[in-house]
Amino acid sequence: MAIEIAAEPLGTVMIVDDTPANLALLSDALQEQGYRVLVATDGYSALEQLRYIKPDVILLDGMMPGIDGFETCHRIKQNDDTRQIPILFMTALGDLDNLLRGFNEGAIDYIVKPFRHEEVLARVGAQVAQRRTLARVEQTLTETALAALAIDAQGAITWITPPAAELLRECAIDYVIGASLPPALLDLAIGGASADPDKAAKIQFKSLSIKSAPCFYQSEHLLLLQKTGGDWNLGTLRTELGLTAREAEILMWISRGKTNREIGLILDSSPRTVNKHLEHIFEKLGVATRSAAVSKALQHVKEN
Repeated sequence: MAIEIAAEPLGTVMIVDDTPANLALLSDALQEQGYRVLVATDGYSALEQLRYIKPDVILLDGMMPGIDGFETCHRIKQNDDTRQIPILFMTALGDLDNLLRGFNEGAIDYIVKPFRHEEVLARVGAQVAQRRTLARVEQTLTETALAALAIDAQGAITWITPPAAELLRECAIDYVIGASLPPALLDLAIGGASADPDKAAKIQFKSLSIKSAPCFYQSEHLLLLQKTGGDWNLGTLRTELGLTAREAEILMWISRGKTNREIGLILDSSPRTVNKHLEHIFEKLGVATRSAAVSKALQHVKEN
């Protein structure tokens, strides 16, 4: 007997509205299209559900008892765990003031009452697709260990990847989204990026190597972070082990547990090129494994 596998939902949509007729109408339309639907009749119950599940999109009515939709939206956007969820306000035709208030609280789109199925599905579908693309990008940035952040013209952090946040913590650098970088780091970062607008500039700060470059948005700078060699004397390794500068650098990153792919990202090279360098390292050191190469290098680090 064939086993039927349930189709994966197109996405998860939360509807927050105190009017049963609106809940039923929207819920039926979205479920028929293939979405998983969550419902809440007030802001408090919506916030409680968001503690346990994160929908792809929230449809939010502005006028509700208790905390209204605007305050609910504000609280969602103030929470780091939910701020990225796109919110579509549901508003009456011509209610411009409330619509603008919704945008000011962080809503990204709106649908107009009375609802038209085609419009609801089109707007929800567009936001779900965009949300999933963003999630893929975030996952890629995290799993490839790309440490990057963006700052505005005043030096305030506007965006940061988890690996970059971890590097800053390791270097005892406090950071908050929207707050400025430490002055010493900021001066180097802004100065490096503005020295030559057409070229990236590399700078050093504490145990970080920072590559600063103009961002896609002209009002921002993009910073790519790397942890420097620390106690590794790369010059000594090159001299005593007969390695090239790039081979010594690759050996250092191998000792830190990086894969060929990760090293390629760090050094702006391909994994295949990294592997070729690794073959040369093995040959020069007379070893056959990564661990043996690291062990031999660490001996020289301790002796020097």
